[in-house]
Amino acid sequence: MNAECVKAHHGIIANPNCSTIQMAVALNPVRQKYGLNQIIVSTYQAAGGAGQAGIDELYQEATAYLNDEPMESKILPVKGGQKHYPIAFNLLPQIDVFEDADYTHEEWKMIHETKKIMCGDKNSQQLKVTATCVRVPVPITHGETIYFMTDTAPTPDEIRTTLETAPGVIVQDDPKRQIYPQPVEVVGSQQTFVGRIRSDMENNRAYHMWVVADNLVKGAAWNAVQIAEELIKQDEVHGSQEFANLF
Repeated sequence: MNAECVKAHHGIIANPNCSTIQMAVALNPVRQKYGLNQIIVSTYQAAGGAGQAGIDELYQEATAYLNDEPMESKILPVKGGQKHYPIAFNLLPQIDVFEDADYTHEEWKMIHETKKIMCGDKNSQQLKVTATCVRVPVPITHGETIYFMTDTAPTPDEIRTTLETAPGVIVQDDPKRQIYPQPVEVVGSQQTFVGRIRSDMENNRAYHMWVVADNLVKGAAWNAVQIAEELIKQDEVHGSQEFANLF
């Protein structure tokens, strides 16, 4: 979404945080067409965001719980933390360490990365962003509930139509038929899935959506490949034909 930054960039290009990526992919088409001035996001992040050890701990704890045995927690919410809590059949409102104003580092990343990607400045005042990040007992794929406010007042159908033609986005949004994105159905996908698009009933120019994406594919590996492809497309890869031939 901000491929033009490649030309002016020198040095390491950072792959954004997995939870930031899927939100940005879903909201950028809205921002481009209707403007965007505020985002409030709550995440439902998979145990796999803590690596294979997080997935293993989820499975081990679930097995112990179902066998009526004690659950042993060694990794979550933070491997180096003073305390560890079970993720199986539980919710952990902490991802990474706590920092200023009692926000976690994961929440800090979502706030400032979103501003940097969309506004070019991690401390931009053009866009208000706040986040609450929660670890949930899902192996792979993050979900997010996103409340956002626009500059103009599109209808939910107009937002839906905009996203249906947006690159990297698949809209699954038919409440009457109970169609909406689910983590179990998008594992392994390179796309970002959006549903539950609706107006806020209390505030004008405010909306809600539900966003799901594979945190290991789109949230990490595939997004890194897309950055590499963009470098090649813009002829910014030099002196390594073998690397270029990979793509």
